[in-house]
Amino acid sequence: MKIKEGFVLRTICGQNVISGEGTANVNFSKLVSLNDTAAYLYKAVEGKDFTAETLADLLLEEYDVDRETALKDAAALCEQWKEIGIVE
Repeated sequence: MKIKEGFVLRTICGQNVISGEGTANVNFSKLVSLNDTAAYLYKAVEGKDFTAETLADLLLEEYDVDRETALKDAAALCEQWKEIGIVE
């Protein structure tokens, strides 16, 4: 999967927020708030193809977490990103 073009991660009042920009995302009228870990993952894969395994590997590099937990959390995050429509 890949993050769709036109989505931008910004920090607004100390919060990590994804918003849609440009005509391709004119119907995306949401702001998506990310915690620091999700923002780290978003930045790491922005503009790249990735899988849940990719995200899990990034979690293992950055945090003290076991592989099973990293994979479970990464898969859940991928599903959330699919549901809100920011990945393809």
